[in-house]
Amino acid sequence: MKQIPVTKRASQIEYAIRDVVVPAAALEAQGHSIIKLNIGDPLAYPGLPTPNHMVEAYQKAIYDQKNGYSPAYGIEELRVAISENEHNKSNGGWNCEPNDVYICHGVTEALQIIFASYLDKGDEVLSPGPHYPPYMAYPQVFGGKTIEYKLDSENGWAIDIDDLRSKMNDRVKLLVLINPNNPTGNVITKTELDQIIDLVSQYENCTIISDEIYDRLNFNENHISTASRSKKVPIITLNGVSKVYYAPGWRIGYMAFHDPTHNSKEVRDGIERMLRSRICASTPAQYGYLAGLNGNDDWMSGYLEMIKERNEFCVKRINNIEGLSVERPQGAFYMFVKLVDPYWNANDKEFVLKLLNQKYVLAVHGSGFSKNYGKGHFRIVFLPKKEILNEAMNRIEEFLIESRH
Repeated sequence: MKQIPVTKRASQIEYAIRDVVVPAAALEAQGHSIIKLNIGDPLAYPGLPTPNHMVEAYQKAIYDQKNGYSPAYGIEELRVAISENEHNKSNGGWNCEPNDVYICHGVTEALQIIFASYLDKGDEVLSPGPHYPPYMAYPQVFGGKTIEYKLDSENGWAIDIDDLRSKMNDRVKLLVLINPNNPTGNVITKTELDQIIDLVSQYENCTIISDEIYDRLNFNENHISTASRSKKVPIITLNGVSKVYYAPGWRIGYMAFHDPTHNSKEVRDGIERMLRSRICASTPAQYGYLAGLNGNDDWMSGYLEMIKERNEFCVKRINNIEGLSVERPQGAFYMFVKLVDPYWNANDKEFVLKLLNQKYVLAVHGSGFSKNYGKGHFRIVFLPKKEILNEAMNRIEEFLIESRH
């Protein structure tokens, strides 16, 4: 029977993190137990629950019948709390006003709205390679094109400023920073931020997207807000409840505008129009996030220490496995592992699929984060308990020994 044709924009979208779940689900249906190191969902791993006071606030909002439509840009109390949080950041607060904050269905919706508002046919987005997949997938839906700039795998995945500079031009409307980075775990330094902002200041139509969803998951307390460093260039800070507050399923994120020269009024009007047209973000979930921002956050240090310990454990294990090496992540909860073996280095997706089918460990192929700069790697999440991580490392090592080329 003739098939109804799919659009090119939909058929070309890939999301490696969830695409690998399809074969894993088939194995689970056959009765196999999978060690899942593929998805950055803290709630998928025991021991890192959403804090009780946030859950209780969410529940109370429901019981109090705060279930109706809320303002399109977010409830006022939450916008105020986010603006204060941005203003009071320990390493670089900035003058964020409540009206600069827009609440979205997670950072993913924020990106879709930003791309829809900024990009016309032929416009470009510069995104780090490797990168979080939506930065490659979404711009093309709106007529734009993503160009990757290089993160240096031999230098702690630092931004290659010369490569970035070579790719800047008048067609670039948005430059993306992911800080700390997914999938590599690198943290951008103050010097790098200043160099990048100075570069972008030479292009009057370019805005920086600063994805800071992992801002307080930095292991050396050295994350700096991009907006705090800019006196000319407009910055859109992205953040939310998913990672730092351990509530990814609530789907509450935000974009916050730093517009020092007030040249983003027209595009902000477009963003506001789009926000109004999609009604609002989840009302009770916003109250849950509000409780997290306004409540005591001493619990975060305990969670962070557990994650740091698991990071160190995995780095030591991986660097002692023949055929693998890894740069120590400085933030987030991912590591991007290099496949040293020449065969697997050229076939990272095959490595991931065979590891899944033979040893029942689920990772994500590096080429799914960038065909140019991610190939020859695979990403794992180091959120599980050490016993699970140790078993996963044992199985990975066994696979490499058994399949050595």
